[in-house]
Order: sequence, then C-alpha cells, then structure tokens
Amino acid sequence: MRYLTIVPVPGREAHGLAPLGRAAPWFPVVGLALGAALVGVERLTSAVFSPLLAALLTVTVWKVLSGGLHLDGLADCLDGLAGRDAAHRLGIMRDSRLGAFGAIGLILFLLLEIGALVELPADVRWRALLVLPAVGRATPPLLARCFASARVEGQGATFRDGLRAGAAPLGLALAVALAVAALGVVGLALAAVSVAAALALAAFMAGKLAGVTGDVLGAAIEIAELTGLLTVAAWAHARP
Repeated sequence: MRYLTIVPVPGREAHGLAPLGRAAPWFPVVGLALGAALVGVERLTSAVFSPLLAALLTVTVWKVLSGGLHLDGLADCLDGLAGRDAAHRLGIMRDSRLGAFGAIGLILFLLLEIGALVELPADVRWRALLVLPAVGRATPPLLARCFASARVEGQGATFRDGLRAGAAPLGLALAVALAVAALGVVGLALAAVSVAAALALAAFMAGKLAGVTGDVLGAAIEIAELTGLLTVAAWAHARP
C-alpha cells in the first residue's frame, strides 16, 4: 500500500523491492481499495459538478493517490523510444527530465481517460472505476514472469527476483473475479483486453530494450487501465 499509493500506512519499512515482489498477490487488493476511493470521489463530484468536470476531478484523484508512479513510467517509456539502441533508450529512461514524447503522450493519455469516463453511464461508471485499478495492478507480476529484465540491477529486476511462483496466477484470478462480479461478461472482456494490452506493451518495449524495466511495468498498469476503460465505454456506446 505504501509503494502503490500515497496512503501513509504505518509499519516497518522494507529494504529494496524484493519484499514488494513477495507481496505482489496483494496488488489487486490495493487496486480495489483505490477503486473504492474513486467511486466515492465520482459519486460526490457527479452530484456537485457537470459530467466533464466530475470526470476530470476523478481522474486527478486517481493519479494523485498513486503518486503519479505509473504515469512516470509511461512517460519514461515514451521518451525512451527516441533512443538509437537499447543502451541509449535505457539511458534516456533513467533521465528524470521529461521529454517531448513523454509530455505529449501523457496529455493524450489523460484526455483519452477523461473522455472515456465521461461517456460511461452512471450505473456502469462506478463499477468500472471500482475494478479497473485492481485489474491494472494484477499485470506487473505476469509481465515480470514473462519477460527478462533489461537491467541486471534495477527496480524491475529486484521486483522479479522477489516474486513467488503463484503470484501472477493468483493476482490475475482475483482481478478477473472482481471484474466479473462487478460487470459480468463485460468485466471478463475488460480483464482480457487489459491484460492483452499490457502484454503487447511489454513485448514491444522488450524488443526495444532487450527486456523490461520497472518503468515498463508501471506503464503497463496505465495502459491496462485505459484499454479496460475504453472497452467498457465501447460496450456502453453499442448497447441499445
């Protein structure tokens, strides 16, 4: 909870990310807690403001509660695409400065998320908000298991080393169960598209970096959430 959100949970600080890897099956539970908070924000803002402003405020709280951690990974991945080769791309991604690719990508990404949220009917919107963070946070253990680490040392490599064998299937099973419970068959489609998008992003970045990094895992969470949101928006638009 301390790593994935800005919530100040008391307790002994862990050293490194290996303990985080061991805690990976709990990621969807943290996502569900985040989703519950977003539902409360969406209900409150929808009662006070216009749909567009309510969606903007909800997405703002969404990103603030996660400390911008995954958005930072997405921006780094986008900036890294400007590199000549894997080593150069990894060097760009280590740079704390935000480049043009990252800035433009973040703007478009957030606009898409806000627009998709506005389009959802109220009875669907809160259910999607509840489960999307859980589905997104179920993807890092899977990606860390499916792809090699781009760096011998780094957050992604340390996280991968701490993973237990059942972390990925357990987290995915929990996330899918939550999505189906909230949205039925559409929830299953949401989970499938989100996981497929995360895998596609990781495969693409692994080809560019000769592996994945912590930034890639964070970016995959954001992409999984967005594609899941777009899936529900498409379904809501198509239904009679």
